[in-house]
Amino acid sequence: QVQLVESGGGLVQPGGSLRLSCLASGSIANINTMGWYRRAPGKQRELVARVISAGSTNYADSVKGRFSISRDNAKNTVNLQMNSLEPEDTAVYYCNAVLRTTTSFVYRDYWGQGTQVTVSS
Repeated sequence: QVQLVESGGGLVQPGGSLRLSCLASGSIANINTMGWYRRAPGKQRELVARVISAGSTNYADSVKGRFSISRDNAKNTVNLQMNSLEPEDTAVYYCNAVLRTTTSFVYRDYWGQGTQVTVSS
């Protein structure tokens, strides 16, 4: 019913930039929060950045000043601009949306399939 499709991952050298995009589609009634999480090898999944429908944002301390999240509510998309990338940013990045479908009154989490970001020289 609902799909989150990510794009934009890849291999980049330290100090480089990448832009991740995510499109939510399907029987969506309303989206509360959209954001990005990541899971590095051997680590737990962690929040990278998210934006709430009213426009407020949260960032992980490790990415503040380097990453920027933006959201288009009309298009159900969220983007993550990643600058000054470091090897420690290497991870699988997952798009997340907290949303309600047209057949439910309950908000729940939906996840994309993940996109690999590798920062290496």
